[in-house]
Amino acid sequence: MRTYDIIRKKRDGGELSEAEIKAFIDGYVSGEIPDYQAAALCMAIYFRGMSVEETTALTFAIRDSGERLDFSDIEGLRVDKHSTGGVGDKTSLIVAPIVATLGVKVAKMSGRGLGHTGGTIDKLESIEGFCTDLPIAKFKKIVNEVGIAIVGQNASLAPADKLLYALRDVTATVDSLPLIVSSIMGKKLAADDDCIVLDVKTGSGSFMKTLDDSRKLAELMVAIGKRAGKKMRALITDMDRPLGNAIGNSLEVVEAIETLRGKGPADLVELCVALAAHILCLADKGSYEECEKAAREAIASGKALKTLADMVEAQGGNKEWIYNPENFPKAKYSFAVKAKTDGYITGVDTEGYGVASLLLGAGRNTKDDEIDMAAGIYLCTKTGDFVHCGDTLAWLYSEKESAFAAAEKRLLEATRISDVAPEKKPLILDIFE
Repeated sequence: MRTYDIIRKKRDGGELSEAEIKAFIDGYVSGEIPDYQAAALCMAIYFRGMSVEETTALTFAIRDSGERLDFSDIEGLRVDKHSTGGVGDKTSLIVAPIVATLGVKVAKMSGRGLGHTGGTIDKLESIEGFCTDLPIAKFKKIVNEVGIAIVGQNASLAPADKLLYALRDVTATVDSLPLIVSSIMGKKLAADDDCIVLDVKTGSGSFMKTLDDSRKLAELMVAIGKRAGKKMRALITDMDRPLGNAIGNSLEVVEAIETLRGKGPADLVELCVALAAHILCLADKGSYEECEKAAREAIASGKALKTLADMVEAQGGNKEWIYNPENFPKAKYSFAVKAKTDGYITGVDTEGYGVASLLLGAGRNTKDDEIDMAAGIYLCTKTGDFVHCGDTLAWLYSEKESAFAAAEKRLLEATRISDVAPEKKPLILDIFE
């Protein structure tokens, strides 16, 4: 079949067959289909959309475009948690040790950050000696022995996604529901997990800005995961506020450690316990209430912290940093951002906070940028708090003192202060299963 005919069919609103979609993906990965034709099809999909059947076929074609992992020699049930990305989202560092402590295996591949959202791999690499690139045999050995290992995404998994995402990024076709779903789930399904819990962010700091769009994304990802034979659940969670108080790599790792020591911010604890409980439920570890109680006990007992330390040691990291987080390097410079008026913090542009951390050096504008691991923001106030003029809203940290002016400006612009207290908004907005 001709690529020209596939493009024209979708351009005219037709429904592509599984064979047509597979032929396109195979041809693009092999180099037979040029970028300009692939870009044309992405644009046709952007405007015409795809049915559930088409999106499923595209997801499976991306999944099958490269190596598929075999975790059958990992003992026990295998689970994964995926977040669609947000500001201050360090939940994997907390949730994964909790559930591994409670008897399910976490063989996790995570990504790096780009733009205003952080990546789990970048955060872990702020720990002295921690290795995120392991041979697959050693990766599985650690999972069997410790219960958990977290490494960078395998380049041989779903190569079609890497090619398509790079193309979408420069052709203004990133925000297309079928293309988003097939990108996320194509990679997830290439790994050999039994249960997947999705944390779908919604709001100003997330990729999906509206609750309606986030629900559509969650519902479709759950449906496709089930068609692949996985046990699935998705939580829609609020990203109209940063999660926790810390934004930035080592700052977030320290906050994750403090959370596993029972001293975490209330919102971060609430979400991590909920995610862990839903994972444990899917893994048949009891009712939701029983699993929630078990998750809290894993924190209170110190067992989840020990699991994190054991994983760090197994992957070459300095486990003493987990027990003594004051060992993490500190930024050379710090700066206090002060409130300019009295009032309630009625809301924030969370993406603006992420951009402020980026300006400080905590993130990347391009994939080749170097990260300042100690850079970032520590929030002293959150949405709903009353502040007086001159109160410290946040501390900024960076190796570049010159970065503070622009970061302060961005953070203040992103913070709304009013005389009227805002209505309280739940952190977990919906659940799909």
